[in-house]
Amino acid sequence: MKLYRLLKPDDSSRSLISPMKKINIHTLPEEEQKSPTGKYHSFCKNISLALGAPKDVGPWGGGHPFDLQIRRVPPGAAVCPQHAHTVQWELFVVISGTATIRVDAATHTAQAGDAFVQPPGTAHQIINPGTEDFIFYVIADNPPADSTWYPNSKKWMLKPQRKLFRMTEVDYFDGEE
Repeated sequence: MKLYRLLKPDDSSRSLISPMKKINIHTLPEEEQKSPTGKYHSFCKNISLALGAPKDVGPWGGGHPFDLQIRRVPPGAAVCPQHAHTVQWELFVVISGTATIRVDAATHTAQAGDAFVQPPGTAHQIINPGTEDFIFYVIADNPPADSTWYPNSKKWMLKPQRKLFRMTEVDYFDGEE
């Protein structure tokens, strides 16, 4: 069966313009992401990319208005360092397992069936202290630009460039005259 999307609602012709892209999540490969020591370790199924969205590009550049992934975190690992986005929102839906969620200085527990949101400005991290994999969906809006603060290492990342750096304060006119 072919599925189609319609043109804008105000288009009286309701012409069919393109087939809907469909994938099966179970057939997607997992991409392993691991730090040198293994402290940060997860496996990712990039659903949005599989549906044809370019990485870090929203509707303004032909991408989706959000990114969707399934993450699997092995026991004893964290997904990534604690970080806070300045613009991006993230919604997490737990499929299985139990994890510790660091939110600023507090810790919370998340388990299968839980859902939680991390708004911009909230430093967060997911750690699996359990004995089984922690598996969850993450749905993130796709702003044109975002910066991410890593409070433990005092570094920043710019997106979509994905460049990491540490800031040095300078005078406003430095290098301009």
